Amino acid sequence: MFVDKVEISIKAGNGGNGAVSFHREKYVNAGGPDGGDGGKGSDIVFVADDSLSTLIDFRYKKKYIAPDGEPGGAKRCSGRSMEPTVIKVPRGTIIKDTHTGRILADISDDEPIVVAKGGKGGKGNVHFATPTRQIPRFAKPGFPGEKFDVVLELKLLADVGLVGFPNVGKSTLISVVSAAKPKIANYHFTTLTPVLGVVKRGEKSFVMADIPGLIEGASEGVGLGHEFLRHVERCRLIVHVVDVSGIEGRDPADDFEKINAELAGFSEELAERPQIVAANKCDLATDEQIAAFEKYITDKGLQFFRISAATTEGTDKLMDAVTSKLDTLPPVKRYEAVPLTLEELAKLDEEKHSFKVEKVDGVFIVDAEWLAPILSTVNMEDYESLQYFQRVLRSSGIIDELERQGIQDDDLVSIFDFEFNYVR
Repeated sequence: MFVDKVEISIKAGNGGNGAVSFHREKYVNAGGPDGGDGGKGSDIVFVADDSLSTLIDFRYKKKYIAPDGEPGGAKRCSGRSMEPTVIKVPRGTIIKDTHTGRILADISDDEPIVVAKGGKGGKGNVHFATPTRQIPRFAKPGFPGEKFDVVLELKLLADVGLVGFPNVGKSTLISVVSAAKPKIANYHFTTLTPVLGVVKRGEKSFVMADIPGLIEGASEGVGLGHEFLRHVERCRLIVHVVDVSGIEGRDPADDFEKINAELAGFSEELAERPQIVAANKCDLATDEQIAAFEKYITDKGLQFFRISAATTEGTDKLMDAVTSKLDTLPPVKRYEAVPLTLEELAKLDEEKHSFKVEKVDGVFIVDAEWLAPILSTVNMEDYESLQYFQRVLRSSGIIDELERQGIQDDDLVSIFDFEFNYVR
């Protein structure tokens, strides 16, 4: 099964928590804090694998969660940082944010790309010792790893794309000019998935893609074409194959215009891609049919070639022209990752420290997901730890919100499993 678009969830590892620990050694009094830092969480890295040609594996595994960094230990020992979690995809896979459509990465080169960064480890209590605070009983939690819902979309890396109506001879053409062996039969939609072939011309070579046949309405979802038009987007050159014989009762000029209309309906940029027109099945057409269509195409300023893919007549001349044309064109298109705007960064930062305060039966309930790891590193029986936690509540705006909602002394505040009476 050829699968070229899937949605998955990825979650990089959280950083390990810093440790709360104190040096203990015989004959050493008050050794002081020695809690180590937490390790870095695992990054999620995508890498191209040329042995893969489809995204079908992602149909069965939708969630990828990387391991967290290890917590710090005593004696200033740092927790172990996790190795990157590598996800292999076919070359040419585009990774987009599901919710915004923002491009996160284009996996077209050999370079591994980090898509979700693991969280940094938290600081151990050794970092919080001061002349006036010599026994800090708190540490920093690890930072959370990035998480995304992403769309993986495969866009084949091909120099040349063959387009045209079904049964015009695209599969036969790619089979005679390359080593590709697509299914060939005398009925529509024989080709159900894109087929790649390497065409060699002397010391030069290029990749050609046979795209499943398009029909009118393909860009709106009719037939198979709309599923595979994305694979033409990267192509540097389009070879438009037309059945010049009209053996199926269609007019070649009308076929040519309808296919170009579908390309334009899918992408204006695609419609402007350079084209070479290959008039196929010339062995079945009359000289008048060929001449009339040739005039129609050349009047548009396009290169025209008479071929018969079934007998290989004219195919060498066509491939030589394609090779020469490619020498004048820019390389295969690569998509650049789109950075977050300042507004998006500000919104993301706000979401990371968002909270909700609700009064239920006289209890002020604070809901703030980011507070959970902080609570796990605070010693509630230690005065300095409580002071640290109070500073967090004040700097985040939670205290201000409680006061805005009319909290009074001795009112009960609940944060996850921790409850305390409010004191001004």
